[in-house]
Amino acid sequence: MARFSRLEVLNRIVEVGLVPVFYHGDIAVAFQVVAACAAGGVTVFEFTNRGDHAIDVFQALERQAVQQAPSLVLGAGSIVDEATAALFVAQGANFIVGPSFNERVARFCNRRKIAYLPGCATATEIATAEEAGVEIVKLFPCETVGGPEFVRALLGPCPWTRIMPTGISEVTEAGLARWFKAGIVAAGIGRELLKKEFVEQRDYAAITRRAVEIRQWVQAARG
Repeated sequence: MARFSRLEVLNRIVEVGLVPVFYHGDIAVAFQVVAACAAGGVTVFEFTNRGDHAIDVFQALERQAVQQAPSLVLGAGSIVDEATAALFVAQGANFIVGPSFNERVARFCNRRKIAYLPGCATATEIATAEEAGVEIVKLFPCETVGGPEFVRALLGPCPWTRIMPTGISEVTEAGLARWFKAGIVAAGIGRELLKKEFVEQRDYAAITRRAVEIRQWVQAARG
């Protein structure tokens, strides 16, 4: 069962403005990465379903979070069907993220009051997701659909839409400023935050510093 309400989750995503996206098959490493982000003020985290036994790692992460990082909002990503969504929610997922919109997943999440952030790439897909109760859409793949200009153009006629791009290519102060000034509410960031060399070298302090740096850029972009 989720430890945080849907409203708490959505507000936390908007408040922090940054959602790390990550998978690792080693439970100890995965928790250290999650904890390093939390130490940098990034207390919402998407653990992706991208490897064998991902659900087992997720279950262990959530159990550790309860004991050692109770303020951490842990969600599951790369979810493409209702059965998998239900499996992760049963293990404590506080939100569900997918690369595309799935009506059955939306219905399940609504029934369980779980935040659902599906990947959308067109105005029609976004509208369909919103009709199904989605509050924040994941813009994916965010660069190929038009980048910040797509966001700015869409929010003209649809100012109520809340967008979180994932896969931003230029994770710099200037690059993030373009996205946030276009109107996004948060950014999903993977390898540009959780750099491969940081993880391989177990340099968790570097991850914390990077989390602090990117969050400062987000805050600056918001003015």
